Amino acid sequence: MGAIVGQIAKLCGARVVGIAGGEQKCAYVRNVLGFDAALDHRATDFVPQLRAAAPDGIDVYFENVGGAVFDAAVPLPNDFARIPVCGLVSDYNRQALPPGPDRLAWWMGQILTRHLTVRGFIQRDFFDALCPEFLQEMGRWLRAGKIHYREDIIEGLENAPEGLIG
Repeated sequence: MGAIVGQIAKLCGARVVGIAGGEQKCAYVRNVLGFDAALDHRATDFVPQLRAAAPDGIDVYFENVGGAVFDAAVPLPNDFARIPVCGLVSDYNRQALPPGPDRLAWWMGQILTRHLTVRGFIQRDFFDALCPEFLQEMGRWLRAGKIHYREDIIEGLENAPEGLIG
């Protein structure tokens, strides 16, 4: 999802920083998707890399992962930044609250004092309102080769669980 969102943002003129796991995926984000920067969230210096990649702060942070990536990004939004929350994949299998201090009051203070807009959404939320316009524009971008995507094809129903986990 983030790969498509980032490409759309790039086509609309935004500076885009992608976050992926591993150098191979980061190279794909830079060289194929055309993002301005791609950072490996597994890097030991990920947090300073993210700060360096967004020296002027973040105006839109597309949240799809949660966890340590969110923790690294949460200090960086500019005043009036927008944070669409589409997923929290790092927490999907969590069985208990994460260890450490409860930072909810701090986060709510950031939302208040920096005038942040945080909105959860699932793609179906906007299907009726935007679908025809989106399909038309996305179709043009796909035909023009401006949007890139990868497909993983898993053969056999018995392999479906492994495909979903992957």
